[in-house]
Amino acid sequence: MISDRAKKGIERAPHRSLFKAMGYTDEELARPLIGIANAANTIIPGHIHLDKISEAVQAGIRMAGGTPIEFGTIGVCDGIAMGHEGMHYSLASRELIADSIEIMAKAHALDALVLIPNCDKIVPGMLMAAARLDLPAIVISGGPMLPGSYRGQATDLNTLFEGVGAVSAGTLSCEELAELEDTACPGCGSCSGMFTANSMNCLSEVLGLALPGNGTVPAAYAARIRLAKKAGMRIMELWREQIRPSQILTEKAFINALTVDMALGCSTNTALHLPAIAHAAGIKIDLNLINEISKKTPHICSLRPGGEYHIIDLDQAGGIPAVLGELAKANLLNLEEKTVSGLTIGQIAAESRNLNPEVIRSVENAYHPEGGLAVLWGNLAPDGAIVKQSAVAEEMLTHKGPARVFESEEAAVEAILGHKINKGDVIVIRNEGPKGGPGMREMLQPTSAVVGMGLDKDVALITDGRFSGATRGAAIGHVSPEAARGGPIALVQEGDLIEIDIPNKKLELLVSDEELARRREAYKPKEPKIKTGYLARYAKLVTSANTGGVFEE
Repeated sequence: MISDRAKKGIERAPHRSLFKAMGYTDEELARPLIGIANAANTIIPGHIHLDKISEAVQAGIRMAGGTPIEFGTIGVCDGIAMGHEGMHYSLASRELIADSIEIMAKAHALDALVLIPNCDKIVPGMLMAAARLDLPAIVISGGPMLPGSYRGQATDLNTLFEGVGAVSAGTLSCEELAELEDTACPGCGSCSGMFTANSMNCLSEVLGLALPGNGTVPAAYAARIRLAKKAGMRIMELWREQIRPSQILTEKAFINALTVDMALGCSTNTALHLPAIAHAAGIKIDLNLINEISKKTPHICSLRPGGEYHIIDLDQAGGIPAVLGELAKANLLNLEEKTVSGLTIGQIAAESRNLNPEVIRSVENAYHPEGGLAVLWGNLAPDGAIVKQSAVAEEMLTHKGPARVFESEEAAVEAILGHKINKGDVIVIRNEGPKGGPGMREMLQPTSAVVGMGLDKDVALITDGRFSGATRGAAIGHVSPEAARGGPIALVQEGDLIEIDIPNKKLELLVSDEELARRREAYKPKEPKIKTGYLARYAKLVTSANTGGVFEE
């Protein structure tokens, strides 16, 4: 056992004494020490109940002959951090989460890990740590929130953000918004659509590091507690068999994850997180791979924000196993890939049942012939840009309009809510990338304001930052290189024509090469918005969005 380094032999008597100071017995110390990275806190709705998940995991570990050792990690609630300085810290927290788990596991000679995340950056941060450490590991998330209800209609957090725009447009009263505020988020769990947190929790199943149900069983259900106990028991089998992430996180596993990503219409943030997790596993994901997989993978689940269904509907229809089953029928998956369940992806798919062919459609009856995400290329994004094409209105799949240029999210939101944006405009928000932000803020406020004001079929948004997984509409993010690195988005001027062609994967600034060269000579990068503390160090190390925003080696 790795933990013997810290507990076995005469010279480790001081170490054992410290364990005993916490109440550990000799019998407990004789067993494998299983680390539990628990992101519980009282600031994230998806994490408020993770203490209960951890208790269930610990019960499972003890039943199967291990000793659970719990430690904490940080987490940012993107919804609460949205629209102010706090969002600069969200993506940046991913690296700290991975680093902190590495520190705890290495410093205390842990034998295996159970990872308990639930929301946005916490899930990929923990997966990055698992790949980096290569100890036997399993993920058990806190599960999705149930949808809210407003006058008979299912609601979620995105309903609130769009409601703000609706109030500005005069189509919703302040009293109605207050009623929404009280009902849209009814309890614990990750926000109830196919937003970033649920996207990553679902893809954790496909990558093979989580049990079936991890991404879809609601947080409020007892089935989530039972799943946590099973995860605790299962980590002991993984330890005994020495099954490690390096045996599971293969190149084919990432191709499977991207395939399911396209079928589900996941958040654009998966284009940041999957490459980052792959990087930690020593695997490179090129953005071209997204378009290759998207082209042959139909979009078979239409979930919020692009569709009407929530995660609970996906769970009741058969969950991720049923999605795997439909894709397997069309030979779109690598079926031999291992998972922590002990079953291969093919076996999970074969045992699944699709209980609602409208929520999970067959490949032949897909919502869209191509997958949910697309990478756009052109002189405005030489290294690529990301759009959730499954959430774009048909009218906006191709668009040409004048640029309305803003140097920050706040300035853009002020213009949108101030009725200064016209139909046909292309809103450009720059200096919000990983380096220039710093931190590549997630922007749900401007996109929701556009939708709330009824402009989502008339206005596009383009940014070197990123958009929330709850975003819908022609919102194109991750434009690379970013403005802070001298990317062409830095050279866009008010009124320049921009052409968007999502079906042909093009994003073009309709300005001559000669004019762009002249502008580049006069260009001076803007000073970082935050010059001290962690974010100043982060800005010096972080790479562009097209690499997953990982740190330079």
